[in-house]
Order: sequence, then C-alpha cells, then structure tokens
Amino acid sequence: MDLTTNHFLFVSAALFVIGMMGVLTRRNILIIFMCVEMMVAAVGITLVAFSHETATINGQVFFLFALAVAAAESAVGLAIVVALSRQGRAPDVEEMQTLKN
Repeated sequence: MDLTTNHFLFVSAALFVIGMMGVLTRRNILIIFMCVEMMVAAVGITLVAFSHETATINGQVFFLFALAVAAAESAVGLAIVVALSRQGRAPDVEEMQTLKN
C-alpha cells in the first residue's frame, strides 16, 4: 500500500485537532506552547505533502520559514515563562492575564 497525499492530510488534520484541543482546554502555558508547536508541525506536514503532490519546492521552503518563526515564538514564550517563574508565579494562563508586577 502506497502512502498518498490523503494519508498525510489525515495525519496532519488529526495532529492539528489534538493541538487545538490542547490549546483550548489546558491552563499551563508550557503545555499550550507545546500544543501550538504541534499545530505548526501539522501545517508543515500539509505544506510538504502538497509540495510533493505538485512536484514543486514552494511548500517546503514556506515551511522552513514557518519553522523559523515558530522557533522564535518558542524562545520568546519560554523567556516569559522563565521570567514569571523567577517572580514566584505559577505558569497558569488565568493568573497571567496582565503582565504587571
């Protein structure tokens, strides 16, 4: 059995839905960041699958840029979490409504 684009799209949709449910239901900011990264990976799978289907490299190049943006997003998010944890705050989303002392 050959893997077709539909197989990759199904896996990508499943990963995206799992990540979206994690973002919507979790309260810990680290878990939310991991779920957002899972959603970015799902979009990347879709881009690479369509890039392979159309025999172009555009989707793969776009995913590399999206991956770089996601890495920067993770670095900034982790820096915020570390700064808040140094102040003695819990990494809870509801407690971080405002970023003031």
